[in-house]
Amino acid sequence: MYNPTVARLTYRAVLGRRRAAILFILPALLLAISVAVRSFNGVDDQIAANVLGGFAIAAMVPLIGVIAGTGSIAPEIDDGSIVYLLSKPVKRSSIIFTKLIVAIAVTMVFSAVPTLIAGYILNGNGQQIAIAYTVAALVASIAYSALFLLLGTVSRNAVVIGLIYALGWEAFFGTLVPGARTLSVQQWALALAEDIGGEGLIGSDVGLPVAVVLLSVVTVAATWYAGQKLRVLKLAGEE
Repeated sequence: MYNPTVARLTYRAVLGRRRAAILFILPALLLAISVAVRSFNGVDDQIAANVLGGFAIAAMVPLIGVIAGTGSIAPEIDDGSIVYLLSKPVKRSSIIFTKLIVAIAVTMVFSAVPTLIAGYILNGNGQQIAIAYTVAALVASIAYSALFLLLGTVSRNAVVIGLIYALGWEAFFGTLVPGARTLSVQQWALALAEDIGGEGLIGSDVGLPVAVVLLSVVTVAATWYAGQKLRVLKLAGEE
């Protein structure tokens, strides 16, 4: 299923100059905030949880997911270069699977790694807060990558829609509006974080079993549907 050639082309597209610059900005900002907070407030578990939950999980991870997920396929569809891949003897399901793996890898590296480092800066992983939020970032990276990869296959405005979703639904409604929290990838990921550590510091409106099921269903369904959309995408001259 995994195709090295497709992966190489996808990495090149996702990590192009402009996208790579954007990918580095958010992690750098998180680390800068963490250093500043630690300097002014010292070690404080609640503040560490607030920074990691309020910025890393609520904003940074979904935004990086938008960049990596949509960037892995949307530009190729928009400029027509996807025709190059579709004309080769490569299964379209393999193309989607490989692009998903690349999107997940990029999202994890640029979100989970800085989350872990920020957690250690903030409170030295007291109450397993750094590990808990890192796990949340890892699982959220998978779901976001699948969702935004799908968005890249169905809309030419994938980035705009993705940003609206990431900043509106996940960063705002998914954090502040009680009813919306149960339908938020952020809250599903936090359910795993809550189970790992930070008792009383990390909270989710979704139970762990339900969160695992929803994360799995959304990831599988989005990947499957993206494959279906690519499968029916016709090349010029096809009947």
